[in-house]
Amino acid sequence: MAAPPRAEIIDGIKTFIPLENNPDVLSRLCENLHISGGLGFHDIISTSPAFLQECYFRPCHALIVLAEGPIYQAARSAVNPTIPEYKGSGPSEPVIWMKQTIGHACGLMALLHVVFNLEGGRYVRPGTALDLLRQQAIRLRPTERAQLLYNSSFLEEAHMDAASRGSSNVPSPREDNRHHFLAFVQTDGKVWELNGGMNGPLFRGVLGEGEDLLSERGLELTARDFLTAAEQTGCNEMSIVAVTGAEAVAQG
Repeated sequence: MAAPPRAEIIDGIKTFIPLENNPDVLSRLCENLHISGGLGFHDIISTSPAFLQECYFRPCHALIVLAEGPIYQAARSAVNPTIPEYKGSGPSEPVIWMKQTIGHACGLMALLHVVFNLEGGRYVRPGTALDLLRQQAIRLRPTERAQLLYNSSFLEEAHMDAASRGSSNVPSPREDNRHHFLAFVQTDGKVWELNGGMNGPLFRGVLGEGEDLLSERGLELTARDFLTAAEQTGCNEMSIVAVTGAEAVAQG
């Protein structure tokens, strides 16, 4: 099999091929990053309570959302200015947040935000290159943390291989990317929006006992803004992938 394409430097910025928000592609990226096989990825093709209860695994403590530009702007253009610039570092921070400085890498950033924070990072295998990167990143300030990711050939190779295996035609890094990824992760009952294109992590609220991100309250704290924006803008290019851990079991 041919080697995956390389990233390109465009306007002075390292730029990747965009990922698809596709369970198979995300699983491939996890394999490339040597992430534990305990994670599961599930397409959410409806947010009706009946569909979620019947078809998907629970509990779900992380979501990866991909939204077309008009949807994203409608949902978040007024929110980002309200988020203070993040300056945190160290193991005492409630979440690990990373600024995105690589072009078209928002899918990788969403997955890293999930894996680094979900269940305390338990799906990062000890002793792997990703484990070392996570340990280094936790100690660094946001600017240095972003540079660590930018310089990582390991992340570049893992991403570019997975991105070149999607179901659609593989775009060039030079093609316009009109979509944006973001992640939602529940840690200790608190829900965080983790998006490397924003000023920092966004605390969304607290879930009650027995609630997860696919519960009514969970969706209100996560994808509902984007679903509403899709209706208001008339745009329909949006997808949600639920990420479940080892504790998830099939409903019904």
